[in-house]
Amino acid sequence: MEETESTTIERTTGQDGHQAADQMLSTSSKPLHRFVQKGPRILGIIILICGCAEVLMGFVLTREMEPTSHVFYIPFWQGALFLICGNLSIYTEIHPSKKMVTVCLAMYVASLLGIVISIALRIYIFGRLGSRYRTDEWSFNKVDQLFGIEGILFTSSLCVSGLLIFLSTVARLALKSTNTGVIVLHIPAPASNTTSN
Repeated sequence: MEETESTTIERTTGQDGHQAADQMLSTSSKPLHRFVQKGPRILGIIILICGCAEVLMGFVLTREMEPTSHVFYIPFWQGALFLICGNLSIYTEIHPSKKMVTVCLAMYVASLLGIVISIALRIYIFGRLGSRYRTDEWSFNKVDQLFGIEGILFTSSLCVSGLLIFLSTVARLALKSTNTGVIVLHIPAPASNTTSN
């Protein structure tokens, strides 16, 4: 069984040639410290960028008359999930606690479920876009551009799903190994020195 000891890491910044303690980061146990060492902040920034791309492309897709993922509002709700997961990952590395890792794990799982739904809907949309009758070169190029946008969003969703699977595995292992154990000690009653009549 691993010990749960309090560790402290000081982050320093160089200002005017002096090294001053910028922030004190305390973790309550080794497994949470190991979660922080896996770099959820860096992965959170990547997820945050993909969430911004989803939302921004959602605004572009709303102007299209062709059936795209904006029909189901996929870029908006999936982008919001990615933004929340990215922000939580960044915050959890700065302020690690068991509660924050639990919240992150819940959001990772919710985002993974959202990705599964969006992948199924985007495959349906790819089929609808592929079956459209193209009369002229303009409509042909427009549908090809929509295929490209949807393909980029589809690929970024798959990449983010890989990151979320990794982060949820690390978070689950950190939470699993921080369980506290209870030791039950049975002490027999002392023998009585009195004799019964």
